[in-house]
Amino acid sequence: MAEKIVITGMGTVNPLGNTVAETWEKAVKGVSGVGPITLFDPSDNLVKIAAEVKNLDTSSLLEPRELRRRDRFEVLGAVAVAEALKDSGLEIRDNNAARVGSVVSAAIGGLTSMEEGIVTVHEEGTRRASPFLIPMMMPNGAAGLAQIDHGGKGPALSVASACASGQDGIGVAWMMLRAGMIDAAFAGGAEATVTKIGVSAFDRMQAMSRRTSGTPRPFDKERDGFVIGEGAAVLILETESHAKARGANILAELAGYAASADAFHITAPHEEGAGGSQAIRDAVKNAGLNLEDVDYVNAHGTGTPLNDLSETRAVKAAFGEGAYDLAISSTKSMTGHMMGATGALETILCVLAIRNGVIPPTINYSEPDPELDLDYVPNKAREQKVDVAISNAFGFGGHNAVLVVKRYE
Repeated sequence: MAEKIVITGMGTVNPLGNTVAETWEKAVKGVSGVGPITLFDPSDNLVKIAAEVKNLDTSSLLEPRELRRRDRFEVLGAVAVAEALKDSGLEIRDNNAARVGSVVSAAIGGLTSMEEGIVTVHEEGTRRASPFLIPMMMPNGAAGLAQIDHGGKGPALSVASACASGQDGIGVAWMMLRAGMIDAAFAGGAEATVTKIGVSAFDRMQAMSRRTSGTPRPFDKERDGFVIGEGAAVLILETESHAKARGANILAELAGYAASADAFHITAPHEEGAGGSQAIRDAVKNAGLNLEDVDYVNAHGTGTPLNDLSETRAVKAAFGEGAYDLAISSTKSMTGHMMGATGALETILCVLAIRNGVIPPTINYSEPDPELDLDYVPNKAREQKVDVAISNAFGFGGHNAVLVVKRYE
């Protein structure tokens, strides 16, 4: 029997807060992190809002010179990694460095630097390109910098599977730990796509909400698209024996992971949620659990007409009539869609739901959709014991990734 993989530290910076504690406090209060776009001038965009990170102070973490050499997603990743490591109490030394891995993923990577670099080269010439542009663009930058910043020398990589990247990154770290390749890992995602090209491109796909308030509206009849967000979330994962040997505070067990492909369409989810339901069933099976053991589903829940219908069908296909007994919520209703980082944050929220006995709500829910008839925990957090939670992440390309978090015993 494979050794248990446990969570011993968590860190995040996102539109709700710049620490795990602040994020949880606002999530259970149903606070929205959505507001007017400030990171660029949106005057000629039809979309005027985003879920931006606010009041971020990195002065104690990164010197100004180093800050200029990192893309925004790498900076956000560094903040989340530092908090997670401190929370875990894990000390990386020469004698254990090779056994500490890093899988901090990004769906896109350094979009801010890429956009600025293209404009600079176009307007000022090729010799004005920054010598740091390539490492600022690389989607593996946050994973590599986590090791550089803290001295880990185990495998360092990122997974690019669109909006499932954070979940898949955690899943890859989980598999490496179970395989005995490493003893501990940074695992999660970082993303910063609130840029002119990011917003414009997603809007041209008709995937984004153009409302200026009360949005996104996951699972609501009047849902009209997602709100783009940014942030980072990182877990410290360890084998149970390693965590216990050093006297770590174990927060929860990461019990299962599975992934699947829709093989259907490059952007649209499978209409019946076939790939998503398969990933759910496989993840629960890989956790050694039954579907009846699941208490809470943190949904992908983007607020797009296609996703929310497909995901509801996926949950029904996986759980059958038991789907109506599940508490399901979309915390993207508060954080916006942080692309490759969102799934990692939602995994953290699953851990906190288990530890605190509270399920965060789906806000902005006002008009039920007859086709979406499950319990979406509308508008107010719910006190409820949670022993097992799953976190869904479904991405463009037909990627589906599901993690199972379990109360540690």
